[in-house]
Amino acid sequence: MPRLSEVIAALENLWPAERAESWDAVGTVVGDPDQAVTRILVAVDPVQEIVDEAVELGADLLITHHPLYLRGTTTVAATHFKGRVVHTLIKNDIALHVAHTNADTADPGVSDALAGALDLRVVRPLVPDPTDPAGRRGLGRVCELDHPLTVRELAARAAERLPATAQGIRVAGDPEAMVRTIAVSGGSGDSLFDQVRAAGVDAFLTADLRHHPASEAVARSPLALLDAAHWATEWPWCELAATQLDEISDRHGWDLRVHVSKTVTDPWTAHAPSSHPSPATAPPRSASRAASDSSPATTPPSSASRAPSTSDTPGAPN
Repeated sequence: MPRLSEVIAALENLWPAERAESWDAVGTVVGDPDQAVTRILVAVDPVQEIVDEAVELGADLLITHHPLYLRGTTTVAATHFKGRVVHTLIKNDIALHVAHTNADTADPGVSDALAGALDLRVVRPLVPDPTDPAGRRGLGRVCELDHPLTVRELAARAAERLPATAQGIRVAGDPEAMVRTIAVSGGSGDSLFDQVRAAGVDAFLTADLRHHPASEAVARSPLALLDAAHWATEWPWCELAATQLDEISDRHGWDLRVHVSKTVTDPWTAHAPSSHPSPATAPPRSASRAASDSSPATTPPSSASRAPSTSDTPGAPN
């Protein structure tokens, strides 16, 4: 039965804190170095729902990808939701360890797990780590498909292979264009467009794409964009991390029990498809007004008729 300090030392070998970005907040947030560790839960977000799951599971250690206090704090009072997370962890003797940008650039890392979930062959990092002489570490990955797919088919594969979320997969570009090479980056990726263009790939799959960077990207080249939910692009890393911990446990004879949370912590919970006609198909406003002026008065639609006809409820990860 290892102590927390021993497990943390093994985690630091996987994801050294010094490889995190300078603005990041990684490492152990809560935990007694001398406490015993037998059960671990791996998740994306250190939110109350995940902490409650760790309590119910009887976990001694929670490992998350996202930091709890990325911008620092002056209080851990339980009146604040993050302070309540800290109180729950300490009261139940659960340690919290964070691997964020140091897991993004690891070999293997977050984008390797994303590529694996999509059955892509990793060729090289999108943004290589200059401190890695082997050229395997870095941000994002440049990948090849096992056989060419259209953008539409690739989006369908992503929708099938990644955990279900309300957003699903958004596409920019020609849906029928062929894709042979693709760059992927788990999490927010629209700061990487220069590197994606330099890589000469046919498509880029990431998350949190904003209007202007996406618009400029497709205007400058035939690059296709696939925009998935942030949480969905990073959840495959949890399974990768659990596999790595199982290997460490076997090597040291620790008999750790490692679990991956299947709780969906994507903040978006529903999606209402637009039913309003596009400006290209809608009648001219003057014609619409004339028709309404000559028609008899009608009662406003009920709240039920205004409700969206369909919505997508996020399901458990595949």
